[in-house]
Amino acid sequence: MSVSLLTSFAPDLRAVVIGAGGGVGGALVDLLAPRGDVTALARADLDLTDPASIAAAATRIDAPLDLVIVATGMLHDASAGPEKSLRDLDSARLMRSLAVNAIGPALVAQAFLPKLRTDRKTAFVALSARVGSIGDNRLGGWYGYRASKAALNQFLRTAAIEHARRAPLSVVAALHPGTVATRLSAPFQRGVAAGKLFTPADAAAALLAVIDRLTPSESGGFYAWDGAAIPF
Repeated sequence: MSVSLLTSFAPDLRAVVIGAGGGVGGALVDLLAPRGDVTALARADLDLTDPASIAAAATRIDAPLDLVIVATGMLHDASAGPEKSLRDLDSARLMRSLAVNAIGPALVAQAFLPKLRTDRKTAFVALSARVGSIGDNRLGGWYGYRASKAALNQFLRTAAIEHARRAPLSVVAALHPGTVATRLSAPFQRGVAAGKLFTPADAAAALLAVIDRLTPSESGGFYAWDGAAIPF
């Protein structure tokens, strides 16, 4: 899938990818680099749990921007797997999930949305997860990850409404990349159906294609790697 598909954006694209040290984030940078001016921010450049770090990273990047992608996420604490029942809940672990998966990206939106152009299509997207859908929750478990991604979706939905007043040509969205063969998903890849475990490069290309197709009327939505809308 070619990045030339980003035809809905202007030729002089300026993009920022946050989480460039991860599998999907790194693949996004690789695909976007031939397309325009891309700034890659990894954990050493921007710490999602440190508001001052987020603000400082934003001040180092000149406006205007066309595309900001937050390609970050934490499935669970390294010392324990996802919570399978209420008995597994731990306050500190839940707070960490919310800080990384929801509050951090929300503060990134606070710092970077004002840097997006207002005179043409722009986009701010963050990687969510289908398990963050409340309407699609059939199995339970994974409390912290589900709740934090659901919170992220609400942050993005609310930010989309506010941002549209300033930039009506812009898109703000939550994106589900599918199950990607990265270190984050490694313990859970065994049960993935054939053809549903994506390489980081394939996932990145699919996400860029979705971003390309999204229109301002779809801003505030939650979309899968194939462009299908996911219920909140």
